[in-house]
Amino acid sequence: MRVYADHGSTTPVDPRVVAAMLPYFSETFGNASSLHAWGQSAREAVDTAREQVARAIRCAPAEVVFTSGATESDNFAVGGAALGNEDRGRHAVVSAVEHHAVLEPCRFLESRGVEVTYIRVDRTGRVDPDDVRRALRDDTVLVSVMHANNELGTVQAIAEIGRMVRERGILMHSDAAQSVGILPVDVNALRVDLLSVSAHKRYGPKGVGALYVRKGARLQRVQHGGAHERNRRAGTENVSGIVGFGEALRLAAELMDTEAERLRAFSHRLRGALRAIPGAHLNGDPVDGLPGTVSVSFEGTDSESLLMALDLRGIAASSGSACTSGSLEPSHVLRAVGLPPDLAKGTVRFSLGRGTAEADVEYLTQVVPEVVATLRR
Repeated sequence: MRVYADHGSTTPVDPRVVAAMLPYFSETFGNASSLHAWGQSAREAVDTAREQVARAIRCAPAEVVFTSGATESDNFAVGGAALGNEDRGRHAVVSAVEHHAVLEPCRFLESRGVEVTYIRVDRTGRVDPDDVRRALRDDTVLVSVMHANNELGTVQAIAEIGRMVRERGILMHSDAAQSVGILPVDVNALRVDLLSVSAHKRYGPKGVGALYVRKGARLQRVQHGGAHERNRRAGTENVSGIVGFGEALRLAAELMDTEAERLRAFSHRLRGALRAIPGAHLNGDPVDGLPGTVSVSFEGTDSESLLMALDLRGIAASSGSACTSGSLEPSHVLRAVGLPPDLAKGTVRFSLGRGTAEADVEYLTQVVPEVVATLRR
C-alpha cells in the first residue's frame, strides 16, 4: 500500500486544474502583454484568475500581484517593505518560526543595516501578541507573522496582531501559503497589508503564487524590467500557471468546509494512535491547529531513519519543511519551541490532504508504531 502524507510539502495537481491549463500551452499561447487577439485572450484568462484569487482571500483583484511562488512573494513583501519605507525607519519584527523565505530576506536586510527583532514563541509555536506589541518601535516599518506554521500547523492570532500593528501605521505581512484554501482567509478581517499565497500547496501547479498588496501600501518593487503586474513585478506572465492557480483556489473554496472537517477527524484519529506509542511527543496546537497537519517526535529515533523506513513501507512523510530536508540539524522551528535536541532529531510531520482516505489513516496507525519499535530495537 502507498500513502502520501506529505501534502504540506506539495500536492498533486487536480485533474480539473490541468484541464483548465491545457489550452494555454497550445492554441491560446499569446503573451498577455500583447495587443493582438492572441495576447488579449491570454490577458482575459489572467484577469479571470486574478478575480478568482481575489475572491479566495477577500480582496480587490487590483491588489493581487502574481509571482513565481510564495518564496518570491515573501521576499517581495519583506524586501519591498523595507526598501519602500526607509524614510520611516529601518526596523522589522518577525516571529522566530517564520519560513526561510522570510528569515533569509531578513538576514540580508540585517547585513544592510536594518535591525530585526525576532519574537519568541511558546511550546506550541504560538506568538504572544503582547510580545509583538512590546517589540514595536517608532522606526518599525514591517511586522511579519505567518498565518499557519508549515512544520507544526500552529495557527497564529493574525487578526489581533494585525489590528495593533495597523493602529501604529506599520505594514503587516503574513505568509498564508499553508492556510489559504484550508482555512477561511479574509485580508480585511486579518488586518494585513501583505499576504503571500502559493498554488502548489493547494492542488495547483508549481512555479506560481501571489502577493496581496493592500491599496496604498508602500512597497518597493524588487524585480526590475518591464511594467508587468501594474509596474510592481517585471516579467512575462506565466499564463497557464496563473490560470491553474485561479482554478485551484476556486475549487479549494468550494471544498473548504467539508475538507477541513474531514481532515480534522483524520488528524484526531492519527494523533490518538501516535500518542499511544511509548516515548512519543506531539507538537503544535492539539486543538486549533491546521487541519491535516500532525507533528510528532519519538524518543530514541532519528528523522532520517524514520523517513527511510516509512518510505520502504510505502509512506511519504517529512521531517518538517521540504525546503530544509537536506539539513541534518533540527529545524529552527523545533529549536524555537524548546524541543530538546535529542527529541527534535526524531521528529516527523504527517500532512494529510484531499487524496487521503480512511484506509490511508488506518495504515498509518498500524505501520508507524511498528516502524518506531523496529528502529529502536
